[in-house]
Amino acid sequence: MAAVEIVSFGFLHGPAPEADIVLDLRRAFRDPHIDPRMRELTGRDRRVRRAVLRTAGIRALLKATVQQVRAYTKGPGVERIVIGSACAGGRHRSVVVADKLARRLRRRGHTVTVHHRDLHRPVVQR
Repeated sequence: MAAVEIVSFGFLHGPAPEADIVLDLRRAFRDPHIDPRMRELTGRDRRVRRAVLRTAGIRALLKATVQQVRAYTKGPGVERIVIGSACAGGRHRSVVVADKLARRLRRRGHTVTVHHRDLHRPVVQR
């Protein structure tokens, strides 16, 4: 079974990493950053996780991405699949989706590593 590497990041902190699949969460999914109570939190905080996972379409996206990974593993010679999980600042939506996707893929037998590229960066003022 192919190993999976998931990188969460924010487009406001630099270009997307090289990846087989990039989930761009900026336009289609609610941004916790707009709520002042969550702005300084991250995707590791329960309030943010709940807000993101309750956003319409997120669970369907996770399910579809698991299926996409499954399709990639059917290809010849696929040893590693890289997934980018992206939002604006890389602290909220991208982190939640990366962590939840990793859990789902691990349950299906994949070896998964997760790297949160921009989690440590300051909140982007916009």
